[in-house]
Amino acid sequence: MRMSLAQRVLLTWLFTLLFLIMLVLKLDEKAPWNWFLIFIPVWIFDTILLVMLIVKMAGRCKSGFDPRNGSQNMKKKVWYLVAMLLKLAFCLALCAKLQRFTSMKLAYVFIPLWALLAGGMVELGYNIFYLRRD
Repeated sequence: MRMSLAQRVLLTWLFTLLFLIMLVLKLDEKAPWNWFLIFIPVWIFDTILLVMLIVKMAGRCKSGFDPRNGSQNMKKKVWYLVAMLLKLAFCLALCAKLQRFTSMKLAYVFIPLWALLAGGMVELGYNIFYLRRD
């Protein structure tokens, strides 16, 4: 299933809107829901993205694929997979902290997010400085 850019943008807006509505209801104390339930739109959206990414990565395993054309593309897909897993780890740790399932310090909750941001800065620097020389 290949989605157009308009469909992806609409899907992103829909899940973001659902998450923000649920978050506002929770913060206004109108909905006494568990924090893990508030993040359901985020979980669903991330699952869709992960499935699409894994399907694209698995496409390299089909017969007739020329690996010389896609090594750089595969590195980028692996980085996207790591980024998605770091975001998932941050969301899970944040929900556990907000729900008081753990007594972990808030600074430790943000470690996956900081790693994601540092990786994003490295990716940006690589794309700006290294690829321009070619």
